[in-house]
Amino acid sequence: MRKIGKKAPFSWEHIKDLCNALTEDEDSLTREMVSCISDKWSLWTMSVIAEHRRPMRFSRIMENVEGVSQKSLTKTLRGLERDGLVTRAVFAEVPPRVEYAITPLGTEMLDNVAPLWLWVAKSVHRFQEARAAFDRRRI
Repeated sequence: MRKIGKKAPFSWEHIKDLCNALTEDEDSLTREMVSCISDKWSLWTMSVIAEHRRPMRFSRIMENVEGVSQKSLTKTLRGLERDGLVTRAVFAEVPPRVEYAITPLGTEMLDNVAPLWLWVAKSVHRFQEARAAFDRRRI
């Protein structure tokens, strides 16, 4: 619930107008990027790379993104690279070395998502209470 007198930093009407002005391809990509933000591994992977503050090897990322499979992390990193959110550098060594780094666009995305992430973390008890109340009703 918003506090009385606090003005939202955006207007849903403005967002709707902006989205309605998009081409079909732009609208499709917008929806894909919102899905990327809500994907199980994307933000976590990006935040691990950003927090490290220098390029990271695949195995190091995997160590820090608990629970992700090699296949899921590969798919996630490939998608993030395609969208310009991370870069991938291959070094011709034996064995080959591959490093990933966050891009300025990726950093900008994290900067914009961070307030939402923080709000969710601060509100976790409210979500737990709501779920418990709902579950009690269903018995």
